[in-house]
Formats: sequence, structure tokens, C-alpha cells
Amino acid sequence: MNVDVVWRREDGVRLPASVWRAGDGWRMISSAMVGGGIGPAGWVLNAQVAGGYARLDPVEHLAELASEFGLAGPGVGMLTAAAVDRLVIRADEGVEVVATVGLRVPTWAAAPPGGVDLEFTPIRDEAKAGADGPRPGTINIVVSVPASLGDAALVNAVATVTEAKTQALLDAGYHCSGTATDAVCVAVRTGGPADPFGGPRSRWGARIARAVHAAVREGAVDYTAQLRRLSDG
Repeated sequence: MNVDVVWRREDGVRLPASVWRAGDGWRMISSAMVGGGIGPAGWVLNAQVAGGYARLDPVEHLAELASEFGLAGPGVGMLTAAAVDRLVIRADEGVEVVATVGLRVPTWAAAPPGGVDLEFTPIRDEAKAGADGPRPGTINIVVSVPASLGDAALVNAVATVTEAKTQALLDAGYHCSGTATDAVCVAVRTGGPADPFGGPRSRWGARIARAVHAAVREGAVDYTAQLRRLSDG
């Protein structure tokens, strides 16, 4: 993946976004607000927003950003308050992964009912974090596979990504399965025979798992280091 980090000014704040201009010949499965589901897609946008993000039209916002960055046709769009300029890229035998990791509110997927989820509490004083301090956010993961996978294998690949993400967080010292707003996108090639398997012991699933684990673990370790710098400062 040739991923570019591009910048914009929004509400007086300079914010980055990562853009993968994949082009033709890709099919993607995603949980993102824009381009979610399974279908052809030619680009992936992961845009950072301010911690106190309050727009009620994120789909329209992503459409505006896609147009601003010259992205046309079907694609996948994600938003995050994590530091997109600190993205992590890892590869394993042809599989490539790009991850942005924000862990302000790490949580378990199965949480008790009726609780207040701090993930949705705005950050009111970002100045305390400083320009290079830890920011709130999600774990957004983009995976590219240089082969064709069937629909069932794509669904299985998403499960593999999620399992590897959780393993990486535990290995990095976080007692959680992720955050409440994580998103994923898996891109595969069109054409040719479709591999029916995407689990962690399949040919491509094993590579996905290793690359995701490496990227998320590095991102989580980096986030921890940011917290320590902020505490020491």
C-alpha cells in the first residue's frame, strides 16, 4: 500500500488524514461509516478529527473530505481522534496492514449493561495533552491482501483481524479487547480463483493475523510511551 499522510485545517486546527489510493481491481469489506459492507472500492481514507468532535453528519463530513483529497468513486471512509500521523505499517508475506491506535478508553466488548461509556465523553481540555501528547480515539485497521477471497473468507478475515488485535493489546499490557468505536477494512484483489478461507490458520489469514498483531502492538506500545512522556512532563 502506498499510503499518504495529507493535512487540512478544520475549525482552526491542523489535522492529518491517511489516504490509500488503491485504484481499480480491489474488493473490500469494512465496518466503516462510508463504504461499509462488501463491494468494489478504489480508496481508503482515515481522517483524524478533534477530540471534542461534535458533528452529527459524519457521512457527509467524510464525503467532503474525500472530495477535498480528490477521491472519486466508491471507497471506504473512517474517522478517528487518534493521531493519524503516528500510523503504523507492517507487512507479512504480501499482506500489508496500516493501523492507527488510540486507547484513551480501552474496554472489553462484553460490558455490563447500563454503564456510561467514557469513549463518547468529549475531551474538553486538549491543551493538557500538548501537540505531541496522547489523544483519544479508536483503533482503525486497514489490511490489503494481494489475492482474491470469497465472501465467507472475507467475513472470516475480519474475525481474524479482531482476534489478532485483541492478542496484540494484551501483549502490550492493555487489559481490553479494543475500544468501543474500532473500525476495520480488508481489501482483496478481484479476479482469479477466490480462496475460501480467511481464518488464522489459513494461508492468507495467518499472514493477516501476524501483520495486524505486529502493527497494533507497536501502536499500543507507542501510545503507552506517549502517556509516560506526558506523565513525566
